[in-house]
Amino acid sequence: MTPPIPPLDAPQSASFDPAIQPLLSCPALPSLPAECLRLDFIRQAFAQPVAWQVEPLFAQAFAPDPAALARARQAAVLMPLVQRPGGLAVLFTRRSDRLHEHAGQVSFPGGRIETSDPDAVAAALRETGEEIGIAPQFVQVMGLQPTLLTTTRFLMTPVVGELLPGFQIKADQAEVAEVFEVPLAILMDPARHQLHQLQTAWGHGRCYFSMPWQSHFIWGATAILVRNFYRFLAAAAGLADPGPR
Repeated sequence: MTPPIPPLDAPQSASFDPAIQPLLSCPALPSLPAECLRLDFIRQAFAQPVAWQVEPLFAQAFAPDPAALARARQAAVLMPLVQRPGGLAVLFTRRSDRLHEHAGQVSFPGGRIETSDPDAVAAALRETGEEIGIAPQFVQVMGLQPTLLTTTRFLMTPVVGELLPGFQIKADQAEVAEVFEVPLAILMDPARHQLHQLQTAWGHGRCYFSMPWQSHFIWGATAILVRNFYRFLAAAAGLADPGPR
């Protein structure tokens, strides 16, 4: 059985290299048909009810207990889809090494939901503008994905949106070290999803997904959201899910 993620009150540490931790057997999932990777299909998937399940290995993080929710900090991120000549791509940031939390990690643009934000969508758009300079009018929101409670106690709501032609990127160098894109076809290929195991010094067994691409290592909460998006599109396409082993 795959070890669970650590309790929310467990100490956190970045004193390990997530790219070299041992791999676990990852459940084989079906490939997505090519039409699932088009904007029209994704728009339609959000426009109608789709019965689907979050990643089973991390289901507890999508349905935390009330005590954990009370301690969580509300946050929202934008999963930006970009139409390129070769197909859709997903835009990511690499966080500055100088940041206090999640330094150097690959993430989606986003951050805490402030009291001035009407909702998670407004927060994701505001944070995207502040971090990488993309104005809200260049984001066509398509829908939301389930909220994830991270091990660092952020209750994170993913907002999926299409970046419209004419957007410009101007990264806040204090927060963002790099902005890059990954083809959606790469991210939605379940054969590329790796499952790692980490045994921490405190005795908590932790597992996490990763999606390596070129020089980038996408892992942790960001990888869970990518994995969830695959499951959402697979369900919208009517593909059978064999479930966890």
